[in-house]
Amino acid sequence: MRTRFAIFSDLDGTLLDHHTYSFEAALPVLKKVKSRQIPVILITSKTRAETEAISRKMGLNYPFIVENGGAIFIPRRHFNLEGMKKLSKGVYEVIQLGVPYRRIRRALKMIRDQANIRLVGFSDLKPSQVASISGLDQNTARLAKKREYDEPFILEQPGRIKEIRIRAREFGLQVVKGGRFYHLIGNNDKGKAVRILKDLYERKYGSIKSIGLGDSSNDLPMLKEVDIPVLIRRADGKYEKLPELKNLVKTKHSGPNGWAEAINKILDIR
Repeated sequence: MRTRFAIFSDLDGTLLDHHTYSFEAALPVLKKVKSRQIPVILITSKTRAETEAISRKMGLNYPFIVENGGAIFIPRRHFNLEGMKKLSKGVYEVIQLGVPYRRIRRALKMIRDQANIRLVGFSDLKPSQVASISGLDQNTARLAKKREYDEPFILEQPGRIKEIRIRAREFGLQVVKGGRFYHLIGNNDKGKAVRILKDLYERKYGSIKSIGLGDSSNDLPMLKEVDIPVLIRRADGKYEKLPELKNLVKTKHSGPNGWAEAINKILDIR
């Protein structure tokens, strides 16, 4: 019986180019993956609004994981979710793992005030400012500000990150590092969300072989949960420093070129 695969993919710096946010270099391989009906599950620090727009452009209609594992958005009737705690939001059934954004935002303000630390969250910025610091266009920057479970922030004193992590824990929160920003989140991560989706796919199809692709430290929980972890080379030519992982594949190329390289190698797509 042919092995069923499922692909869990980070976006920024992985399936999307770090500078241009384009996935064009991966498109030929992505089309072949779709033709084989292999699910491509996007797993990102981006918002639901951003991820929906990207999914549409890629022609994907699979579950996706947003804001560093804050929630799993599952198209209705994709799985039998009977007995699971979930919410209905539009065309999705949603499994929430994170904490409400208002709580995260309130904690960030208190951390900043109590410690007199210069840090700026997305909620402090206008869309034009988010666009300027991230390289996003204005419309996508507006989507990036529609946070539900995660507050990206800029730290002007990086030497104080340890102190911020300690203070975050006092609020029951944590800080993770993405490709561009630090993120203040709840007790969620990409790995917990992947574990839930792997179980749902195995209930539906039986045994699956999971592939996970990422480029930064906040992808580590995901990479630990999959059968074949892939570390994408960063845009600066270096690799994120991660603990040793079984079956780890490292790409020669960065971004979507590296994504296509890895998937070609693992799936032997011709």
